Amino acid sequence: MKYDSNKLFCFSPPVMIATFVIEISLAIYTVWRYKLTKVSRLAIILFVSLSVFQLAEYMVCRGIGGNALVWSRIGYIAITVLHMLAILTKTKKKWMIWPGYLAGAAFIAFFSLIGRSIDGHRCLGNYVIFQVAPGFGWLYGLYYYGLLVVSLLIGLYYLRRSLSKKMSIAIRSLMLGYTIFIIPATTVNLVDPTTIAGIPSIMCGFAVLLAIILAFLVLPAAGEKKT
Repeated sequence: MKYDSNKLFCFSPPVMIATFVIEISLAIYTVWRYKLTKVSRLAIILFVSLSVFQLAEYMVCRGIGGNALVWSRIGYIAITVLHMLAILTKTKKKWMIWPGYLAGAAFIAFFSLIGRSIDGHRCLGNYVIFQVAPGFGWLYGLYYYGLLVVSLLIGLYYLRRSLSKKMSIAIRSLMLGYTIFIIPATTVNLVDPTTIAGIPSIMCGFAVLLAIILAFLVLPAAGEKKT
């Protein structure tokens, strides 16, 4: 697919690197503004995970930093960590956390140790297609969407309980962030089914909205500011 490399498509390399800068800046801002509590630590790791995936995409598309398949694997490890931690932001119940943890750990091991876990890629004008090893793509898709849906359900469960005003704001804001993260990418997939192969790339393009909501709505309600 040919495209004008100087034109800013939705998730073109210049946009990828700009998104990386925004997300890593939010991580630095969080370290500077908030005490390192469980909430702020999770937020920082989420920001860094998102930014690493954007950097990996940029490296793949620009052919920088060596083997593109290595960067592809780094990117997938980053978003696997993101999804592992997503479920932690709303619950302390081990029976809810451990299945997500075990699945995430298995995928991290897969992408870290299996050389052909990602066996190809295509950098298109709007997004990147990563080819997961045959037979594993649908499993990762189930994990990818599954933990997001579970996180939303957990949020709904906790909103039915008596919560402080700040905690209620934090959970509602986080659910809004996940919804904004999910719906645009899903809409793109429904309009053009050929984009399904690029789900991680497309969703992480929209994830900058999740990062902004986390930084300026969730953390002010749930974080502890430095004096």
